[in-house]
Amino acid sequence: MKFNAVKGMRDFYPEEMRLRNYILDAWRRVSLRNGFEEYDAPILESLELFTVKSGEEIAEQLFSLTDRGGRNLAIRPEITPSLARMVAAKINALPRPIKWFSLPRLCRAERPQRGRLREFFQWNIDVIGVESVQADAECIFTLVDFLREVGFSPDDVKVRVGSRPVVMSLLKREGVTEEGMDKALLALDKRPKIPAEAFEAMLREIGMADSSISGIGDFLDTPSDEIVPRIAQSGLSGAEKDIEDLRELETVLTAMGVKDYIAFDLHIVRGLAYYTGVVYEAIAEGERALAGGGRYDNLLEIVGGPACGATGFGMGDVVLGLLLTETGKIPAGCLKGTLEYFVIDAEDGTFETVLEIVSKLRGKGASAEYGFKRQGVGRQLKEADRRGAKHAVLVQKGGLAVKTLATGEQTEMSVAAFMKTMES
Repeated sequence: MKFNAVKGMRDFYPEEMRLRNYILDAWRRVSLRNGFEEYDAPILESLELFTVKSGEEIAEQLFSLTDRGGRNLAIRPEITPSLARMVAAKINALPRPIKWFSLPRLCRAERPQRGRLREFFQWNIDVIGVESVQADAECIFTLVDFLREVGFSPDDVKVRVGSRPVVMSLLKREGVTEEGMDKALLALDKRPKIPAEAFEAMLREIGMADSSISGIGDFLDTPSDEIVPRIAQSGLSGAEKDIEDLRELETVLTAMGVKDYIAFDLHIVRGLAYYTGVVYEAIAEGERALAGGGRYDNLLEIVGGPACGATGFGMGDVVLGLLLTETGKIPAGCLKGTLEYFVIDAEDGTFETVLEIVSKLRGKGASAEYGFKRQGVGRQLKEADRRGAKHAVLVQKGGLAVKTLATGEQTEMSVAAFMKTMES
Protein backbone atom coordinates (compact mmCIF):
# COMPACT_ATOMS: atom_id res chain seq x y z
CA MET A 1 0.00 0.00 0.00
CA LYS A 2 1.29 3.48 -0.92
CA PHE A 3 0.72 6.39 1.42
CA ASN A 4 0.72 10.06 0.45
CA ALA A 5 0.49 13.25 2.49
CA VAL A 6 -3.09 14.32 3.20
CA LYS A 7 -4.40 16.69 0.52
CA GLY A 8 -3.59 20.29 1.34
CA MET A 9 -0.86 19.33 3.83
CA ARG A 10 2.90 19.55 3.24
CA ASP A 11 5.93 17.35 3.71
CA PHE A 12 8.96 19.42 4.70
CA TYR A 13 12.06 17.81 3.25
CA PRO A 14 15.33 19.49 4.37
CA GLU A 15 15.29 22.08 1.55
CA GLU A 16 11.66 23.01 2.21
CA MET A 17 12.46 23.07 5.92
CA ARG A 18 15.24 25.59 5.30
CA LEU A 19 12.82 27.94 3.52
CA ARG A 20 10.30 27.50 6.32
CA ASN A 21 12.94 28.29 8.93
CA TYR A 22 14.16 31.30 6.95
CA ILE A 23 10.63 32.75 6.97
CA LEU A 24 9.90 31.93 10.63
CA ASP A 25 13.30 33.19 11.78
CA ALA A 26 12.74 36.49 9.92
CA TRP A 27 9.26 36.83 11.44
CA ARG A 28 10.65 36.23 14.93
CA ARG A 29 13.64 38.53 14.42
CA VAL A 30 11.46 41.44 13.23
CA SER A 31 8.92 40.88 16.02
CA LEU A 32 11.51 40.93 18.78
CA ARG A 33 13.29 44.04 17.54
CA ASN A 34 9.96 45.87 17.44
CA GLY A 35 9.31 45.06 21.08
CA PHE A 36 6.81 42.18 20.74
CA GLU A 37 6.85 39.17 23.06
CA GLU A 38 6.16 35.64 21.86
CA TYR A 39 3.23 33.52 23.04
CA ASP A 40 1.48 30.35 21.88
CA ALA A 41 -1.78 28.53 22.60
CA PRO A 42 -3.14 24.98 22.31
CA ILE A 43 -3.67 23.57 18.83
CA LEU A 44 -7.08 22.32 20.06
CA GLU A 45 -9.68 24.78 21.35
CA SER A 46 -13.38 24.66 22.14
CA LEU A 47 -15.34 24.85 18.88
CA GLU A 48 -17.53 27.51 20.48
CA LEU A 49 -14.54 29.85 20.79
CA PHE A 50 -14.51 30.13 17.00
CA THR A 51 -18.27 30.09 16.40
CA VAL A 52 -18.88 32.88 18.95
CA LYS A 53 -16.41 35.03 17.02
CA SER A 54 -17.27 34.17 13.42
CA GLY A 55 -20.73 32.55 13.51
CA GLU A 56 -21.90 28.96 13.21
CA GLU A 57 -20.91 28.77 9.53
CA ILE A 58 -17.22 28.78 10.55
CA ALA A 59 -17.69 25.15 11.66
CA GLU A 60 -17.73 24.11 7.99
CA GLN A 61 -14.39 25.82 7.40
CA LEU A 62 -12.36 24.07 10.09
CA PHE A 63 -11.50 20.58 11.32
CA SER A 64 -13.60 19.68 14.34
CA LEU A 65 -14.05 16.62 16.53
CA THR A 66 -15.86 15.38 19.61
CA ASP A 67 -13.57 14.08 22.35
CA ARG A 68 -14.25 11.18 24.71
CA GLY A 69 -15.94 13.53 27.15
CA GLY A 70 -18.41 14.68 24.52
CA ARG A 71 -16.80 18.11 24.14
CA ASN A 72 -16.86 19.77 20.72
CA LEU A 73 -13.32 20.78 19.83
CA ALA A 74 -11.60 22.28 16.79
CA ILE A 75 -8.07 22.39 15.43
CA ARG A 76 -7.30 26.09 15.41
CA PRO A 77 -7.88 27.78 12.03
CA GLU A 78 -6.50 31.04 13.47
CA ILE A 79 -4.97 32.10 16.77
CA THR A 80 -6.66 35.47 17.43
CA PRO A 81 -9.60 33.93 19.38
CA SER A 82 -7.08 32.05 21.54
CA LEU A 83 -5.20 35.30 22.10
CA ALA A 84 -8.42 37.03 23.15
CA ARG A 85 -9.25 34.16 25.53
CA MET A 86 -5.77 34.24 27.09
CA VAL A 87 -5.74 38.02 27.54
CA ALA A 88 -9.29 38.09 28.92
CA ALA A 89 -8.31 35.49 31.54
CA LYS A 90 -5.50 37.69 32.92
CA ILE A 91 -6.51 41.16 31.76
CA ASN A 92 -5.97 42.80 35.15
CA ALA A 93 -2.53 41.25 35.66
CA LEU A 94 -1.03 42.00 32.24
CA PRO A 95 0.94 45.24 31.87
CA ARG A 96 -0.18 47.42 28.98
CA PRO A 97 0.38 47.81 26.16
CA ILE A 98 0.22 44.07 25.48
CA LYS A 99 2.49 43.61 22.46
CA TRP A 100 2.52 39.92 21.56
CA PHE A 101 3.38 37.84 18.52
CA SER A 102 2.97 34.20 17.61
CA LEU A 103 4.00 31.84 14.79
CA PRO A 104 1.29 29.15 15.02
CA ARG A 105 0.66 26.16 12.79
CA LEU A 106 -2.97 26.42 11.63
CA CYS A 107 -5.44 24.21 9.75
CA ARG A 108 -8.49 25.16 7.69
CA ALA A 109 -10.87 22.77 5.92
CA GLU A 110 -10.96 24.54 2.58
CA ARG A 111 -10.27 23.61 -1.02
CA PRO A 112 -6.50 23.57 -1.61
CA GLN A 113 -5.24 25.78 -4.44
CA ARG A 114 -2.12 27.66 -5.39
CA GLY A 115 -1.14 29.85 -2.46
CA ARG A 116 -3.78 28.36 -0.17
CA LEU A 117 -3.40 25.09 1.71
CA ARG A 118 -5.24 23.37 4.52
CA GLU A 119 -2.20 23.56 6.80
CA PHE A 120 0.08 26.57 7.06
CA PHE A 121 2.10 28.77 9.38
CA GLN A 122 1.02 32.30 10.18
CA TRP A 123 2.75 35.31 11.72
CA ASN A 124 0.46 37.13 14.12
CA ILE A 125 1.24 40.59 15.51
CA ASP A 126 -1.14 42.19 18.02
CA VAL A 127 -1.28 45.21 20.31
CA ILE A 128 -3.94 45.11 23.03
CA GLY A 129 -4.91 47.74 25.60
CA VAL A 130 -4.28 50.82 23.45
CA GLU A 131 -7.21 52.83 22.12
CA SER A 132 -5.22 55.28 20.00
CA VAL A 133 -4.28 54.84 16.35
CA GLN A 134 -0.63 54.71 17.48
CA ALA A 135 -1.15 50.98 18.06
CA ASP A 136 -2.34 50.51 14.47
CA ALA A 137 0.70 52.45 13.26
CA GLU A 138 2.98 50.22 15.33
CA CYS A 139 1.55 47.09 13.71
CA ILE A 140 1.76 48.55 10.20
CA PHE A 141 5.35 49.69 10.82
CA THR A 142 6.29 46.18 11.96
CA LEU A 143 4.71 44.73 8.82
CA VAL A 144 6.69 47.14 6.63
CA ASP A 145 9.84 46.39 8.64
CA PHE A 146 9.46 42.74 7.65
CA LEU A 147 8.86 43.61 3.99
CA ARG A 148 12.11 45.54 4.01
CA GLU A 149 13.87 42.74 5.88
CA VAL A 150 13.20 40.23 3.09
CA GLY A 151 13.96 42.67 0.29
CA PHE A 152 10.53 43.88 -0.86
CA SER A 153 10.50 47.49 -2.04
CA PRO A 154 7.46 49.80 -2.19
CA ASP A 155 7.23 48.87 -5.87
CA ASP A 156 6.97 45.18 -4.93
CA VAL A 157 4.40 45.39 -2.11
CA LYS A 158 2.04 48.10 -0.90
CA VAL A 159 0.17 48.15 2.41
CA ARG A 160 -3.29 49.36 1.43
CA VAL A 161 -5.03 51.06 4.32
CA GLY A 162 -8.75 51.70 4.69
CA SER A 163 -11.32 52.36 7.39
CA ARG A 164 -14.30 50.11 7.86
CA PRO A 165 -16.35 52.69 9.85
CA VAL A 166 -15.72 55.43 7.27
CA VAL A 167 -16.91 53.17 4.46
CA MET A 168 -19.95 52.10 6.49
CA SER A 169 -20.83 55.76 7.08
CA LEU A 170 -20.50 56.39 3.36
CA LEU A 171 -22.77 53.43 2.56
CA LYS A 172 -25.38 54.61 5.08
CA ARG A 173 -25.38 58.04 3.45
CA GLU A 174 -26.10 56.32 0.15
CA GLY A 175 -29.11 54.52 1.62
CA VAL A 176 -27.70 51.14 2.68
CA THR A 177 -29.63 49.75 5.66
CA GLU A 178 -28.21 47.80 8.60
CA GLU A 179 -29.68 44.63 7.08
CA GLY A 180 -27.87 45.20 3.81
CA MET A 181 -24.57 46.40 5.28
CA ASP A 182 -22.79 43.02 5.37
CA LYS A 183 -23.62 42.34 1.72
CA ALA A 184 -22.53 45.82 0.73
CA LEU A 185 -19.19 45.42 2.52
CA LEU A 186 -18.73 42.02 0.88
CA ALA A 187 -19.30 43.64 -2.52
CA LEU A 188 -16.73 46.33 -1.78
CA ASP A 189 -14.23 43.73 -0.59
CA LYS A 190 -14.65 41.84 -3.86
CA ARG A 191 -14.77 44.86 -6.17
CA PRO A 192 -11.09 44.86 -7.23
CA LYS A 193 -11.34 41.16 -8.12
CA ILE A 194 -14.66 40.98 -10.02
CA PRO A 195 -16.08 42.63 -13.17
CA ALA A 196 -17.82 45.99 -12.70
CA GLU A 197 -21.13 44.43 -13.77
CA ALA A 198 -20.95 41.82 -11.02
CA PHE A 199 -20.12 44.47 -8.42
CA GLU A 200 -23.06 46.64 -9.47
CA ALA A 201 -25.40 43.63 -9.46
CA MET A 202 -24.42 42.80 -5.86
CA LEU A 203 -25.31 46.33 -4.74
CA ARG A 204 -28.58 46.37 -6.69
CA GLU A 205 -29.61 43.21 -4.82
CA ILE A 206 -29.67 45.20 -1.57
CA GLY A 207 -31.71 48.00 -3.15
CA MET A 208 -29.06 50.57 -4.04
CA ALA A 209 -29.93 52.95 -6.86
CA ASP A 210 -27.61 53.25 -9.86
CA SER A 211 -26.79 56.85 -8.93
CA SER A 212 -25.67 55.72 -5.45
CA ILE A 213 -23.62 52.89 -6.91
CA SER A 214 -21.90 55.35 -9.23
CA GLY A 215 -21.23 57.73 -6.35
CA ILE A 216 -19.79 54.97 -4.19
CA GLY A 217 -17.53 53.82 -7.02
CA ASP A 218 -16.28 57.34 -7.65
CA PHE A 219 -15.45 57.82 -3.97
CA LEU A 220 -13.67 54.47 -3.69
CA ASP A 221 -11.56 55.18 -6.76
CA THR A 222 -10.08 58.37 -5.28
CA PRO A 223 -6.27 58.32 -5.71
CA SER A 224 -4.38 57.32 -2.59
CA ASP A 225 -2.84 60.73 -1.90
CA GLU A 226 -6.25 62.42 -2.15
CA ILE A 227 -8.33 60.03 -0.04
CA VAL A 228 -7.63 61.40 3.44
CA PRO A 229 -8.29 65.06 2.44
CA ARG A 230 -11.44 64.07 0.55
CA ILE A 231 -12.78 62.08 3.47
CA ALA A 232 -12.05 64.99 5.79
CA GLN A 233 -14.12 67.27 3.56
CA SER A 234 -16.94 64.79 2.98
CA GLY A 235 -19.02 65.69 6.03
CA LEU A 236 -19.77 62.04 6.84
CA SER A 237 -21.99 62.00 9.90
CA GLY A 238 -20.83 59.81 12.80
CA ALA A 239 -17.40 59.15 11.33
CA GLU A 240 -15.55 62.17 12.68
CA LYS A 241 -13.26 60.18 15.01
CA ASP A 242 -12.49 57.58 12.35
CA ILE A 243 -11.61 60.32 9.85
CA GLU A 244 -9.31 61.89 12.42
CA ASP A 245 -7.73 58.46 13.02
CA LEU A 246 -6.85 58.17 9.34
CA ARG A 247 -5.30 61.63 9.35
CA GLU A 248 -3.27 60.83 12.46
CA LEU A 249 -2.22 57.45 11.05
CA GLU A 250 -0.89 59.12 7.92
CA THR A 251 1.08 61.59 10.05
CA VAL A 252 2.57 58.88 12.28
CA LEU A 253 3.55 56.55 9.42
CA THR A 254 5.16 59.47 7.61
CA ALA A 255 7.17 60.35 10.74
CA MET A 256 8.24 56.69 11.06
CA GLY A 257 9.61 56.75 7.53
CA VAL A 258 7.38 54.12 5.91
CA LYS A 259 4.90 56.32 4.02
CA ASP A 260 6.29 55.11 0.67
CA TYR A 261 4.95 51.62 1.45
CA ILE A 262 1.45 52.92 2.28
CA ALA A 263 -1.49 53.46 -0.08
CA PHE A 264 -4.83 54.59 1.32
CA ASP A 265 -7.56 52.56 -0.35
CA LEU A 266 -11.22 52.51 0.70
CA HIS A 267 -11.78 49.23 -1.14
CA ILE A 268 -10.06 47.61 1.83
CA VAL A 269 -12.83 46.71 4.29
CA ARG A 270 -11.73 43.12 5.15
CA GLY A 271 -14.20 40.26 5.09
CA LEU A 272 -14.35 39.54 8.82
CA ALA A 273 -17.16 41.35 10.61
CA TYR A 274 -15.29 41.89 13.89
CA TYR A 275 -13.09 44.68 12.50
CA THR A 276 -14.05 48.01 14.05
CA GLY A 277 -11.67 50.65 12.68
CA VAL A 278 -8.55 50.93 10.53
CA VAL A 279 -8.04 47.91 8.27
CA TYR A 280 -5.22 47.08 5.88
CA GLU A 281 -3.76 44.48 3.54
CA ALA A 282 -0.26 44.00 2.15
CA ILE A 283 -0.77 43.45 -1.58
CA ALA A 284 1.95 42.25 -3.97
CA GLU A 285 1.99 42.52 -7.74
CA GLY A 286 -0.82 40.49 -9.27
CA GLU A 287 -3.19 41.43 -6.43
CA ARG A 288 -1.74 38.74 -4.17
CA ALA A 289 -2.54 39.39 -0.52
CA LEU A 290 0.44 38.70 1.76
CA ALA A 291 -1.05 39.95 5.03
CA GLY A 292 -4.19 41.50 6.43
CA GLY A 293 -5.45 42.97 9.65
CA GLY A 294 -6.94 45.89 11.48
CA ARG A 295 -8.58 47.07 14.67
CA TYR A 296 -10.90 44.65 16.52
CA ASP A 297 -11.95 46.45 19.72
CA ASN A 298 -14.95 44.17 20.42
CA LEU A 299 -13.29 40.76 20.37
CA LEU A 300 -12.34 40.53 24.04
CA GLU A 301 -15.95 41.27 25.03
CA ILE A 302 -17.16 38.48 22.74
CA VAL A 303 -15.05 35.93 24.63
CA GLY A 304 -16.12 37.20 28.05
CA GLY A 305 -13.55 39.90 28.72
CA PRO A 306 -13.89 43.66 29.17
CA ALA A 307 -14.04 46.27 26.42
CA CYS A 308 -10.47 46.81 25.34
CA GLY A 309 -8.66 48.36 22.39
CA ALA A 310 -7.04 45.74 20.16
CA THR A 311 -5.42 45.69 16.75
CA GLY A 312 -3.19 43.37 14.75
CA PHE A 313 -2.53 41.42 11.57
CA GLY A 314 -1.67 37.99 10.25
CA MET A 315 0.64 36.85 7.44
CA GLY A 316 0.72 33.28 6.08
CA ASP A 317 3.82 31.46 4.89
CA VAL A 318 2.40 29.86 1.72
CA VAL A 319 1.92 32.89 -0.56
CA LEU A 320 4.96 34.54 1.00
CA GLY A 321 7.16 31.54 0.22
CA LEU A 322 5.94 31.45 -3.39
CA LEU A 323 6.57 35.18 -3.84
CA LEU A 324 10.04 35.07 -2.28
CA THR A 325 10.98 32.20 -4.59
CA GLU A 326 9.51 33.73 -7.75
CA THR A 327 11.16 37.11 -7.18
CA GLY A 328 14.56 35.73 -6.23
CA LYS A 329 14.47 37.32 -2.78
CA ILE A 330 15.75 34.26 -0.93
CA PRO A 331 19.41 34.86 0.01
CA ALA A 332 22.02 32.82 -1.85
CA GLY A 333 22.78 29.65 0.05
CA CYS A 334 19.64 29.85 2.19
CA LEU A 335 18.30 26.62 0.73
CA LYS A 336 21.61 24.81 1.21
CA GLY A 337 22.90 23.41 4.48
CA THR A 338 24.71 25.61 6.98
CA LEU A 339 27.45 23.23 8.07
CA GLU A 340 30.61 24.91 9.37
CA TYR A 341 33.12 22.08 8.99
CA PHE A 342 33.29 18.89 6.95
CA VAL A 343 36.26 16.81 8.15
CA ILE A 344 38.01 14.57 5.59
CA ASP A 345 40.56 11.78 6.03
CA ALA A 346 42.95 12.88 3.29
CA GLU A 347 45.36 10.00 3.94
CA ASP A 348 44.93 6.37 4.96
CA GLY A 349 45.04 5.78 8.69
CA THR A 350 43.69 9.19 9.71
CA PHE A 351 40.01 8.33 10.17
CA GLU A 352 40.27 8.01 13.96
CA THR A 353 41.78 11.52 14.04
CA VAL A 354 38.81 12.69 11.92
CA LEU A 355 36.39 11.33 14.52
CA GLU A 356 38.37 12.95 17.33
CA ILE A 357 38.34 16.36 15.60
CA VAL A 358 34.62 16.13 14.77
CA SER A 359 33.83 15.27 18.38
CA LYS A 360 35.86 18.18 19.73
CA LEU A 361 34.39 20.64 17.22
CA ARG A 362 30.87 19.65 18.18
CA GLY A 363 31.81 19.91 21.86
CA LYS A 364 32.84 23.51 21.28
CA GLY A 365 29.50 24.35 19.65
CA ALA A 366 30.58 24.20 15.99
CA SER A 367 28.55 22.19 13.47
CA ALA A 368 30.78 19.44 12.08
CA GLU A 369 30.23 16.40 9.87
CA TYR A 370 32.22 13.68 8.13
CA GLY A 371 31.63 11.03 5.49
CA PHE A 372 30.36 7.70 6.76
CA LYS A 373 31.77 5.94 3.71
CA ARG A 374 35.52 5.83 3.12
CA GLN A 375 36.27 7.28 -0.31
CA GLY A 376 38.66 9.58 -2.14
CA VAL A 377 39.31 13.21 -1.18
CA GLY A 378 37.58 14.51 -4.33
CA ARG A 379 34.34 12.72 -3.53
CA GLN A 380 34.42 13.90 0.06
CA LEU A 381 34.96 17.49 -1.07
CA LYS A 382 31.91 17.17 -3.32
CA GLU A 383 29.95 15.88 -0.33
CA ALA A 384 31.16 18.84 1.75
CA ASP A 385 29.94 21.23 -0.95
CA ARG A 386 26.61 19.43 -1.25
CA ARG A 387 26.12 19.78 2.50
CA GLY A 388 26.79 23.52 2.29
CA ALA A 389 29.93 23.37 4.45
CA LYS A 390 31.91 26.59 4.85
CA HIS A 391 35.20 24.79 5.48
CA ALA A 392 36.72 21.43 4.67
CA VAL A 393 39.29 20.10 7.13
CA LEU A 394 41.68 17.71 5.34
CA VAL A 395 43.39 15.52 7.92
CA GLN A 396 46.85 14.15 7.11
CA LYS A 397 49.29 12.17 9.22
CA GLY A 398 51.48 15.19 9.85
CA GLY A 399 48.70 17.72 10.48
CA LEU A 400 45.77 19.14 8.57
CA ALA A 401 44.68 21.78 6.05
CA VAL A 402 41.62 24.01 6.46
CA LYS A 403 40.09 24.89 3.10
CA THR A 404 37.51 27.66 2.67
CA LEU A 405 35.22 26.19 0.02
CA ALA A 406 33.84 29.50 -1.26
CA THR A 407 37.30 30.88 -2.17
CA GLY A 408 39.54 27.81 -2.35
CA GLU A 409 41.93 29.41 0.15
CA GLN A 410 43.76 26.78 2.18
CA THR A 411 45.80 27.01 5.41
CA GLU A 412 47.96 24.22 6.84
CA MET A 413 48.51 23.73 10.58
CA SER A 414 48.83 21.09 13.27
CA VAL A 415 45.78 19.48 14.83
CA ALA A 416 46.61 21.13 18.17
CA ALA A 417 46.94 24.57 16.53
CA PHE A 418 43.60 24.11 14.73
CA MET A 419 41.78 23.18 17.93
CA LYS A 420 43.37 26.15 19.70
CA THR A 421 41.79 28.49 17.09
CA MET A 422 38.42 27.17 18.18
CA GLU A 423 39.03 28.52 21.70
CA SER A 424 39.36 32.16 20.59
